[in-house]
Amino acid sequence: MQRKAYVPGVAALLAALLAGCTGGSPDSDGQDDPKPGGPTSTAAAAQPGKYRTLPEPCGAVSQSTLDSLLPGIEQLTDEEAREKAYEGTATVTYDTDRKVGCRWKAESATATDHLLVDFERVVSYDNTVSDEDRAEEIYGKKEVAADLPAPAASPSDSSDSSDSSKTPDAPESSKSGSGSDDGAAGDSDSGSSADADPSTDPSGAPSASGTSGSTPSALLPRTLDGLGDTAFLDDALNDSKQRTVTVVFRTSNVVVTIQYDEQPATTTDVPSSADMQDRARKLAGQLAESFSD
Repeated sequence: MQRKAYVPGVAALLAALLAGCTGGSPDSDGQDDPKPGGPTSTAAAAQPGKYRTLPEPCGAVSQSTLDSLLPGIEQLTDEEAREKAYEGTATVTYDTDRKVGCRWKAESATATDHLLVDFERVVSYDNTVSDEDRAEEIYGKKEVAADLPAPAASPSDSSDSSDSSKTPDAPESSKSGSGSDDGAAGDSDSGSSADADPSTDPSGAPSASGTSGSTPSALLPRTLDGLGDTAFLDDALNDSKQRTVTVVFRTSNVVVTIQYDEQPATTTDVPSSADMQDRARKLAGQLAESFSD
């Protein structure tokens, strides 16, 4: 008896099924491609920071600058001790590519001065956050911790506020009260006296009768312009009359901290806020320029 050709038919059926599985209608084109931003797509990594290394901290401050901030160094008669004071002491660190610092100390007849310079190179381990953005976040936390006072209102703001409080009827009421010229003159004199009183100066500057060591408004803790990408200055005076001036600035992915303090030999002396801030800011400017070279 002749066998029926079952095998070729089965083979044809399998071939048709396989073609249906591996094929696809035109409507299904592109469905296997990952959606933009989907988990299977490769996101562009955030840009790395500008700086890959840090300067040698104890060599970052010149001798002339140290002489300005630490007057006691020049007063040292022992040459070896003076050289050691210039060298400073490196702070403890476990990764010199990420964080380094140096401390200096000098005693004089009138005060003891300390200086700390700290460099931190920030590296983000999140591919969606750049090193620079991460550095800005770290800088921001330092600024918040400093608790800087709100900027004082400008004199023009105060005058505008004063003018807006006047009512349109004010000139008429003055005219109606002009029957007593002596009284008007007296009011004018008393107003001039109040304006001349330094203790009521809206600028916030300390009066002559103010406490020793009070800080004028122009020297209060504040943000700074023209120093790195962002910067701020803090100024604190404790009960023992030790003044600490701190300047922090960020340049790209590096955060620099300068801490400069002075303890007078006697509690009757108060370190000059203006002088210490000026010295600290000059040092900060020099360090910022060294990064741009």
